[in-house]
Amino acid sequence: QVQLVESGGGLVQAGGSLRLSCAVSGLTFTLNTVGWFRQSPGKEREFVAATSWRTISTYYADDAKGRFTTSRENAKNAVDLQMRSLKPEDTAVYYCAAGSRYSAPNSVNPAAYDYWGQGTQVTVSS
Repeated sequence: QVQLVESGGGLVQAGGSLRLSCAVSGLTFTLNTVGWFRQSPGKEREFVAATSWRTISTYYADDAKGRFTTSRENAKNAVDLQMRSLKPEDTAVYYCAAGSRYSAPNSVNPAAYDYWGQGTQVTVSS
């Protein structure tokens, strides 16, 4: 089993920045990819970014490219999502997820992940 706990959400003005963190614990040696998803009311959960647990490989949704950066923090056994130039449409609950079956570029579907965190709210005001 793997446990995921997100932190760092909050309220920020448009154009601002926010850093989310996902603490990963348990059988982490089984993992292949850690991803970030978001979901806003009435919408499906959508892929944001993913990073390989074993290499520095990353993959981003088109809307995240150039604004968001995900990286593994080895010393903390965590994965961060640095978000810049935030827009009101980035408002959502952000989830981190972990999976063992697929690499980062092949992990844009929520079904690719086996474990999920509880989510953290990000609100961007205009």
